[in-house]
Amino acid sequence: MRYWYDTEFLEDGSTIELISIGIVAEDGREYYAVNSDMPVDRISKYDWLCQNVIPHLPLRGGKPSKSFGSHRWSWSLDTTSTLVKPKWVIANEVREFLLAHTDTDSEIELWADYGAYDHVALAQLWGRMIRLPKGLPMFTREFQQAWRDRGAPDLPDQVDGQHDALADARHLKASFDLLLTIEDA
Repeated sequence: MRYWYDTEFLEDGSTIELISIGIVAEDGREYYAVNSDMPVDRISKYDWLCQNVIPHLPLRGGKPSKSFGSHRWSWSLDTTSTLVKPKWVIANEVREFLLAHTDTDSEIELWADYGAYDHVALAQLWGRMIRLPKGLPMFTREFQQAWRDRGAPDLPDQVDGQHDALADARHLKASFDLLLTIEDA
């Protein structure tokens, strides 16, 4: 079973902190969650995250804003949304989602676009890499490599939802499917 996924995260040079995760399964199922345990204070110092990622999350009071002269963005996660969950809940739900339709003969394939940090963010749901649930691979297949190996054919740009983890995962699956049709032609 193939899964295409994307994570949004805070990466500060020493840690990777999950903000959100979106997964699309080969059978059409989808999963999306926002980490209620994310370090909001640290994230609020990063212009790029507050301008590109945070607006896609369930928020109270509108989009992030920054007062003149301030070094921090102001925003409030809507913790009443069913999409906003503690990291341990996300870990359990992701495990169940990924392992739900496996049988003894099917291997799970994880796919991401520029996925090195995505795999770390995914694996850290369960702590250290060796604590990955049984049946999950210790690596993610890289879409960029597969695309380049096939001659880097033209693929459609993502027209909206960039940096919304689920929209990015959907676009990745659509690009992957198109890449397969180009290869078969």
